[in-house]
Amino acid sequence: MKLLVTGGAGFIGSNFILYWLKKYPQDKIINLDKLTYAGNLENLKSIEKNPNYEFVQGDICDPKLVNSLTEKVDTIVHFAAESHVDRSIFDPAPFIKTNIEGTYVLLESAFKNKVKRFHHISTDEVFGALELNSTTKFNDLSPYNPHSPYSASKASSDHLVRAYFDTYQLPITISNCSNNFGPYQFPEKLIPLAITNIIEGGKVPIYGDGLYVRDWLYVEDHCKAIDLILNKGKIGETYLVGGLTEDVSNLEIIKKILKIMGKDESEIEYVKDRPGHDRRYAVDWSRINKELGWKPNYGFDEYLEQTISWYKNNQEWWRRIKC
Repeated sequence: MKLLVTGGAGFIGSNFILYWLKKYPQDKIINLDKLTYAGNLENLKSIEKNPNYEFVQGDICDPKLVNSLTEKVDTIVHFAAESHVDRSIFDPAPFIKTNIEGTYVLLESAFKNKVKRFHHISTDEVFGALELNSTTKFNDLSPYNPHSPYSASKASSDHLVRAYFDTYQLPITISNCSNNFGPYQFPEKLIPLAITNIIEGGKVPIYGDGLYVRDWLYVEDHCKAIDLILNKGKIGETYLVGGLTEDVSNLEIIKKILKIMGKDESEIEYVKDRPGHDRRYAVDWSRINKELGWKPNYGFDEYLEQTISWYKNNQEWWRRIKC
């Protein structure tokens, strides 16, 4: 297989490239990344000299560049996106351009060059929010109801991808994942921010009352899900990928991190809530489990301990990029 991976220097994309070349060393990967603030080639240092790996710095909104790369591959795995909700509230423009226009440029090139598969990575945030203390979960038939500029831009890109399947028969698949965590995550997100702040001796900020619920997915499990979708998934279908079976609030997660790291709850700092903050996400991942045999390898607590250990042991990596 010859893959074009967009956003491959980011958190999930870099983990995917490392995973893929370890499992499929004969395959070739071109990594197209603009290297914005969240892109970091240090994530991929271990494979930078691999003859089956090529890095290209560039923008997915550049049709000429995208087409020149698409001509060389048979599969596109599209991670590239502006993805931080807070940043989208402050300045929506980059989210509209990258997440919508960039996806359009890729789809056009994929159609022109007759790629065998276009896999689009999206988010559960396109479905909006669920009520706290309910048992409802998002599934692949849930209506779209995005609440932030970020989630609205991702919803738009999902619709574009499906349109290219329905209109042009482009062989696509989509996965809507829940919140990822694990190695190489930029330390603005909840879990790495808490871990690194504690290591630095600082407070752990948490929005509002901290009772917001997210479905947490360990990044390597996400990579395995994409692998299964690419190899066994049905063309034109959407698969939801989550990591939990029971709700865990952000406050509970912070308390777990503090306990593992030997700190008490006095380290928590409640901060002003952000606008349009969705209360609860929960993902019904039974379909990908039944159809493709996917499930998380371990439980959340074990993955959380592994993640804390990684950030403790890789301080040089995150200290250079943390604001």
